[in-house]
Amino acid sequence: MTMDTKNGSGRTTGRGIGLAAVRGLALALVSLPGAVLCFCLSLVSIALIPIGVGIVTTPYVLTGVRAFANARRVLAAEWGGVRIPPAYRPLPEDANPWARTFGMLRDPATWRDLRWLPVDMTAGFVTALLPAVLLLYPLEGFALAIGLWRVFPDGYWYGFVPVTGQASAFGAAALGLVLLFLAHFLTPRLLGVHFRLTRAVLGSNQGELAERVRVLTETRRDAVDTSAAELRRIERDLHDGAQARLVAVGMDLGTIEALLDKDPARAKELIAQARKSSVEALTELRELVRGIHPPVLAERGLGDAVRALALRLPVATEVSVDLPGRAEAPVESAAYFALSEVLTNAVKHSGADRIWVDLHRADGMLRATVTDNGKGGAVIGAGSGLAGVERRLGTFDGVLAVSSPAGGPTMVTMEIPCA
Repeated sequence: MTMDTKNGSGRTTGRGIGLAAVRGLALALVSLPGAVLCFCLSLVSIALIPIGVGIVTTPYVLTGVRAFANARRVLAAEWGGVRIPPAYRPLPEDANPWARTFGMLRDPATWRDLRWLPVDMTAGFVTALLPAVLLLYPLEGFALAIGLWRVFPDGYWYGFVPVTGQASAFGAAALGLVLLFLAHFLTPRLLGVHFRLTRAVLGSNQGELAERVRVLTETRRDAVDTSAAELRRIERDLHDGAQARLVAVGMDLGTIEALLDKDPARAKELIAQARKSSVEALTELRELVRGIHPPVLAERGLGDAVRALALRLPVATEVSVDLPGRAEAPVESAAYFALSEVLTNAVKHSGADRIWVDLHRADGMLRATVTDNGKGGAVIGAGSGLAGVERRLGTFDGVLAVSSPAGGPTMVTMEIPCA
């Protein structure tokens, strides 16, 4: 039993080292070209502002930079357990290109992103690549020991070992064994170094309390605006729908009372009409209540509510739920309506014929991912439905990240702190 436990622990450790190496290699392959592209486009676009071209292009370029940075924030949380909360200042939805450009350039978070890009393409690239190198480089030493050294008649340097014969090749293998031993301890930690470096540069450089106050002030304003808009919508729906029908029912009842003795046939017609109007008013009231807080959400929880939402979509949707318990009602409501908005956007704009929804809770976070196989090109920006989702999540210190390259697929990830 003891030996099996040790072997299982060794297999788990081996998987952890291999996973860290694969993740580091993937980060290195993405960070270098992605950071170089974002940095060059940003420099060119900002340089073109004086001639007017940059006024149009800069908001789109900086939005792409923010999407790239937000994707790294999500990976830092999921792969390294490092939280890097975004601190972008919201822009008015009706802002013109001039206001959007200079609003984004006045945001300190924009300049943190731009400072992070050169770091990510240099030190970030190295720290992401090191886990894979530390695991793979020893294999070269072992290959030299079993005969690869003969391919290099003039000798070959493996690290600091000059390989000129079989004896020195065994020395290279010994060095590879030492490196493999170090990889056992250092590979997962090196990946953590990468994410901590990212947090050091990309994280807010303001005082934590001041930044928290600023973010809470902005999210409170957004929450108040959203609540006011929702109240206006409810009032409008009641006034134009159920209230108008109930007034019509009251008028019909008054007419029926006057006609009951004089014209019974006409009174019967009005009774049928009043019954129909009352049924329609009741239906509208039910729809209105469902829009405020769906009964299935209150009765059966977020998982079943999202499944019911998926069944009503005209696109084939698979839902995967792993929620061990129920979150607070406000968190469930925010997650439900955020998912509803994202799914609606996917159906309307993506051109997808299949959607996947993954909903789970881990590390005190409620995470929801919506993936579609559509045409891509989704961005978080003013006028976009995703901007409203970001504001809704911001009220709960939530994070929204979008990966949507041209041609697809699109992946929208949402995280909300959840007890």
